[in-house]
Amino acid sequence: MKKINVINLIKYYAQQNDMAFRDEAHMIATAFNESGDYELAHYILALLNNQNVFIPQENGLSLEYLTLVETPPMTLPLPTLIMDDLMGIINAIGYGVGVNKFLFTGNPGTGKTESAKQLARILNRQLYSVEFDQLVDSKMGQTAKNIAELFAEINAQTYPEQKVILFDELDALALDRTNNRDIREMGRATSAVLKGLDSLNSRIVLLATTNLHKSFDKALLRRFDNSVDFNRYTQKELAEVAESILEEQLAIFNIQGRNIRLFRKIIQLLNPIPYPGELKNLIRSSIAFSTASEPFDYLNRLLRQIHPSSLNSYGDLHSLGFSLRDIELLTKVSKSQLSRSLTGEKR
Repeated sequence: MKKINVINLIKYYAQQNDMAFRDEAHMIATAFNESGDYELAHYILALLNNQNVFIPQENGLSLEYLTLVETPPMTLPLPTLIMDDLMGIINAIGYGVGVNKFLFTGNPGTGKTESAKQLARILNRQLYSVEFDQLVDSKMGQTAKNIAELFAEINAQTYPEQKVILFDELDALALDRTNNRDIREMGRATSAVLKGLDSLNSRIVLLATTNLHKSFDKALLRRFDNSVDFNRYTQKELAEVAESILEEQLAIFNIQGRNIRLFRKIIQLLNPIPYPGELKNLIRSSIAFSTASEPFDYLNRLLRQIHPSSLNSYGDLHSLGFSLRDIELLTKVSKSQLSRSLTGEKR
């Protein structure tokens, strides 16, 4: 601990700046912890959280609105533009200067929530998701009170520098205060969110996702340090994402049949290729319902979902650009028999 820390503590106490005082105290506790004086560090943190013990009560804190989320390692293929933005967020957090509130926007299935999970894993922080069902209340003004309690719960967390808070689908709480639908109650809720973001502990990283950011109050958008648009996929990138998802799912289900060339042909029948969330559902269900003893059955099932009419005849498959070998794998009919059938269809 340095002299400046003591001076800052006294200054913030005299100014009655509680948030700055707590931040400074957390910095002091962290310094003691890093120097090996664990008991003193824990004691300071316990005092800050009104705990009369030496060991911080991390698991003893009442978590009424927050739920711990698992962040397992997984493949998360993203366009270069989005990856660059996420790396920028990691760099910004690394500077530790209070750039800590980020908004992920984009259509459903674009990878916003999964990116939040992976960001927390990369930062080596615990991820907590907000339980919005417990916040929204039909009683007049109660939702705003609950939101205030939520932010109090967030700011009361010990070791805030080890936390990421996820507001998944923030639009459930805060839309434009000029919206005519239930304007007063939505206005109260949005105002409470604004106040909470203003008072958020700068050591905590907050990530919010939304599909409806265009309906947000502009004042709310200004509270975020940065916004990442997840709609920036090209069709080529989505095709590459599909291949990455395929490899991941084949490994999970231990399927040995791999024919990327044929898979690509099937995916290209999608016009347009959907976002990763829908792609994963298509590919996963095709593999999950396939016959284990038939290594390429999942390709047949995938084609049925994407282009069911193509399976009406061998000629339909051939007209879509599938070779005899492709059709053989899809239908389990020999090439010689397919050749005779196609000749007969032409007649």
